[in-house]
Amino acid sequence: MKPGPTIERLILSIRDQRVILAGDLAMVYGVETRVLNQALRRNPDRFPDDFMFQLTSAEFADVKSRGIVSSDGQAALRSQSVILKGQAIRSHNATLKRGQHIKYPPYAFTEHGAIMAATVLNSSQAVAMSVYVVRAFIGMREQLAANETILKRLAEIDKTLLRHNASLRDIYHKLLPLLQPPPAPVKRRIGFAPGE
Repeated sequence: MKPGPTIERLILSIRDQRVILAGDLAMVYGVETRVLNQALRRNPDRFPDDFMFQLTSAEFADVKSRGIVSSDGQAALRSQSVILKGQAIRSHNATLKRGQHIKYPPYAFTEHGAIMAATVLNSSQAVAMSVYVVRAFIGMREQLAANETILKRLAEIDKTLLRHNASLRDIYHKLLPLLQPPPAPVKRRIGFAPGE
């Protein structure tokens, strides 16, 4: 799997956290999902709630409805509805046979959980790819921070423009009488009017 933007597409926002699903993480690390799940069961003390959590049924249904994971466990790329290089990506807890459906909602790993998973997998690809996973999380965090900065600056500009708009409106109303043509001068009559 090519590191970089592809990994960023696998990162989801669930429970106001950036996470990667177990099947996607296993695929990135080059192991089967069942191997990752075995490592989790063998090392539960390394995965506290802020490192990893299991999706609720409602969260899993939401993820499936957005087309991120299909009912048979194949995860699609977020921006495209295709399977990576034709591989079935399993985001679930059990190995499925053809035609079966996911029995349990998948685990979701935060940035720290993804790093910890690389340390317990003992796979050379997991160690190498963990660097790319961390960089993807950092890149997304930097993008969010940049977006917040831009939004704050736009709000400041908007306030300034509103103040300037009010000031310009006042100036316009004060200049409007000056822009009107002067009243026509009263012509003085020459001579006497009849009946005077």
